[in-house]
Formats: sequence, C-alpha cells, structure tokens
Amino acid sequence: MSEPIFDYSKLRGRIKEKFNTQDNFASALGIGRVSLSQRLNNQIEFDDREIFKAIRLLELTDDDIPEYFFCTLSSET
Repeated sequence: MSEPIFDYSKLRGRIKEKFNTQDNFASALGIGRVSLSQRLNNQIEFDDREIFKAIRLLELTDDDIPEYFFCTLSSET
C-alpha cells in the first residue's frame, strides 16, 4: 500500500490569510522556507509538534487538524 498524498490547499490558503507568505509562516513555525515547502509538497511529513504549533499560529482548533493536515487527495482530483 502506498503512502497517502495529502492535499494541503486549505492549509496553504490559511497560511496566506494569516501570514501573507509561506516564508513568514515558516519563520514563525521555526523551520526553514525549504523545509515548509517540502512538507506542503508531500516530500516530508509534518511532525506532531509542528502540527500543534501550526494550529496555534493559524488560530485554528484541535478539531481543525484533520481537514488541514490529513485531507488526502482522491483519485478524482
């Protein structure tokens, strides 16, 4: 079974809304711009601490985690 591919489009939108750029968000999250890009492009996984810090920075709740971090791309998209 292959690894899931996550759809981070909603997360990208929230980052733009709250931080204007991915660079600004990466800095606030404490990771590099390239590291964030790798995560958003399914090359590296977000770890638990990054997810919990991200939801605080993006003013989301724990209930929002699945739709922002674990929404998988369907074969139809």
